[in-house]
Amino acid sequence: MSKKNDEIKTFYKGLGFCGFGIGSNTAEVDVKDGKVLRIRPMKFDKKYKQEELNPWKIEVRGKTFEPKMKTLLPPFSYIYKKRMFSKNRVLYPLKRVDWDPNGERNTQNRGESKYVRISWDEATDIIANEIKRIHKQYGPYAILSQGDGHGETKAIHGPHGCQKNLLELLGGSTTQARNADSWEGWYWGIKHFWGCEPIGQGLQKNMWWDVSNNTKMLLYWGCDPETTPWGWGGQNPSRLCRWFKEIGIKSVFISPDLNYTGAVWADKWIPVIPNTDAALQLAIAYIWIKEDSYDKEYVATHTVGFEPFRQYVMGEEDGEAKTPEWASKICGVPTYTIKALARKWAKDATTIGHCNGGSYIRSGYSSEPARLEGCLLAMQGLGKPGRGQLKFIEFGQYGLHEYYPCPKSKVIPNVGGAYNGATYDISGQFLPKTLIPKAILGDWTVENPMTWYGVTSSGFPADDQFVEYQYPIEEGGSELHMIWTDTPCWTTCWNGGNSMIKALRSPKIEFVLAQHPWLENDCLFADIILPVSSKFEQEDIACDNQSGAFNSLYYEGKCVETRGEAKSDYECVCEVAKKLGVYEEYTKGMTYEDLIKRGFEMSGCQTLMSYEEFREKEICVVPTDENWKDVVPGFGDFANDPEENPMTTPSGKLEFTSENLSEYFPDDEERPPHPKFIPFGKTHQESYLHPRSEKYPYLLVSNHPRWRVHANMDDVTWLREIPTCKMRGKDGYMYEPVWINPVDAKKQGIAHGDVVKLYNERGWVLGAAYITERIMPHVIYQDHGSRLDPIVTGESDRAGANNLICPTNTVSQHCSGEVTSGFLVGIEKADELELAKQYPEQFNRPYCPHSGQILTSRVIENK
Repeated sequence: MSKKNDEIKTFYKGLGFCGFGIGSNTAEVDVKDGKVLRIRPMKFDKKYKQEELNPWKIEVRGKTFEPKMKTLLPPFSYIYKKRMFSKNRVLYPLKRVDWDPNGERNTQNRGESKYVRISWDEATDIIANEIKRIHKQYGPYAILSQGDGHGETKAIHGPHGCQKNLLELLGGSTTQARNADSWEGWYWGIKHFWGCEPIGQGLQKNMWWDVSNNTKMLLYWGCDPETTPWGWGGQNPSRLCRWFKEIGIKSVFISPDLNYTGAVWADKWIPVIPNTDAALQLAIAYIWIKEDSYDKEYVATHTVGFEPFRQYVMGEEDGEAKTPEWASKICGVPTYTIKALARKWAKDATTIGHCNGGSYIRSGYSSEPARLEGCLLAMQGLGKPGRGQLKFIEFGQYGLHEYYPCPKSKVIPNVGGAYNGATYDISGQFLPKTLIPKAILGDWTVENPMTWYGVTSSGFPADDQFVEYQYPIEEGGSELHMIWTDTPCWTTCWNGGNSMIKALRSPKIEFVLAQHPWLENDCLFADIILPVSSKFEQEDIACDNQSGAFNSLYYEGKCVETRGEAKSDYECVCEVAKKLGVYEEYTKGMTYEDLIKRGFEMSGCQTLMSYEEFREKEICVVPTDENWKDVVPGFGDFANDPEENPMTTPSGKLEFTSENLSEYFPDDEERPPHPKFIPFGKTHQESYLHPRSEKYPYLLVSNHPRWRVHANMDDVTWLREIPTCKMRGKDGYMYEPVWINPVDAKKQGIAHGDVVKLYNERGWVLGAAYITERIMPHVIYQDHGSRLDPIVTGESDRAGANNLICPTNTVSQHCSGEVTSGFLVGIEKADELELAKQYPEQFNRPYCPHSGQILTSRVIENK
């Protein structure tokens, strides 16, 4: 904390919203009289001279790209103070009114019941007694620790598993293992082509420099850098898009929607029908093989298994050549466009850009377009200058040199030493996040267990995908009977939310405990809710290793006093630990200052300054490595010498036909040894080519949202004033926009602003029609992650939480990843005033007339 004058104090805060202490949205927070005045970019030159940081510089064609001397904050950071005072803040411990731990639990009323305020003493007594009872009756594995996923960026105080550490002291728990969510196709597919542990995306070292100097055409394949990284990567990707345009790199966008980046920077938009990217990719490969325009020498020396792939592409395997004419009928891209794209790609050095991967990487059978992307890159000499895969935000939290697309620093700060959450531990019982509803709703026993392959977390190696796991485990295993969550947004962020609602209301789950700052989403199904403090109300330590500017570590002071009786996630667990008699053992006697110091001493920055200097300066910014230009970009080392620089595949080379898939799953028709176009199968029928499309004739694209971070920030009134964020219905409610092409709108009799109903056999959600030519015909678009506002609980939702009606099934038979985009729905005009008559209680909940924001209204004031 540093004084600007006698009245205003300025604090550093990392306002990221995924992960723990690794966000790049680092801000300066000005506070006066205990109130937040403003949030501003953090300026590096307030603490450092520019020459001390050795800023990297990329110079191309008389233009220069270099880091700013301040952080580049997205809107989410500037408006965070608004969320701190949301009407939906949970300020006191709450108990569901019709849940009695000593009597009727009424699990069927979860999601509909109201809450009454209780004391911390009563709440922690109930929690401690329930844990003891569950342990005695079922054993420790009967408690599910949901400590992963989409939460705020905090280290000491953050979510992501503080409760798991406590439960481990008591004998263990069932761990919810996070799936690869935004990385599904990379994790389940392309890892078997090129390895690239831990996440599967391509080697990223020095890629910004390589693309700037060598790439002629950049394919933004399902990629929206103007939107996707806002929650954790700031706005440097936006600068990068502008830079590539300024230096003359041709920008081609391939996606069903003309996204926000494409609307500004696209030289050409190629609309493609969801779930058909694989057909387009195969047709490009066909042109190259037929016209002899691929890099045959590279394929011969750097890859294995090309011949079976070639036979499939040319139709020798199944009798159907994957021609542009064949693909065009499937993917909706004109034949001439496919041919032109293939020929230009073969002629000019081309890189494919991603921000995690886009919605096509989170669709059914996403392993196939991911693998095919690798195949196409390999056919044009992957790793040669300008030919690679670019990720628009760096992934510094892995601490791996290979995951730096921009010039690297000498030190990669990491605050893991201060982190109080739990890492994934599969020594006991665990469940993939995507399989939680199936686990709860099934009747599983040790003799008749649920089985799957792979831990499913992106950090695990590819070989783990061939290990079979089971629930319940053989030794001490138990079905679930209690859930303790600190990231309560499963229903609105993962696959098949209505199935999860059904699971949360199951009588099998006797106790649901949630801790969260806001009464939203899964909190509505909790029996006890503990109030969690906001980022501004906590003292912590954080680092920035994703912005692409400078890596930094900084101290986060407590800006304002805590509202109500809220406590941090860590403190919530500490209160329960006290009632269980293990507080000292849990905290190890460490104060917050001790934890901050431990984080610093394990951060890497301890090699640059002392802890005393760090606490005085409150920040450590790491200079750019003097030799950053000497780092060979991306796959360059492999391209130059594949024998000395092998991939992490079994062969050490790029595998058109996977040796592991051939050995372990040779007969898997949904993820075969070499990639194929799979329109539908046993697991999914989300395709226009399947008869199911006659009943549900539109494919829904659901991307990362523009105006929130997954399910975070949907109640910020300032954002709701933006027309592309929410649209006001005739009833005053603010509905989630649904993009629909004018052709389809006319066919359905839908006008701009009309409330519409999206439906399939899994349920229905509402939205407001946003008629635009930025979505291709026969496809509709609605962001994922809208705040839950049930009409009929487990069946319908007013706010447009379309994760409720996405497939419950995972990527494919042997791939337990999420599927949250590219699924079939019907759409029809709805009358919100008539619906209000049909569902008067649900449509008459109090909301702010200005913002259309539904208020909590679930808390019964104590008399």
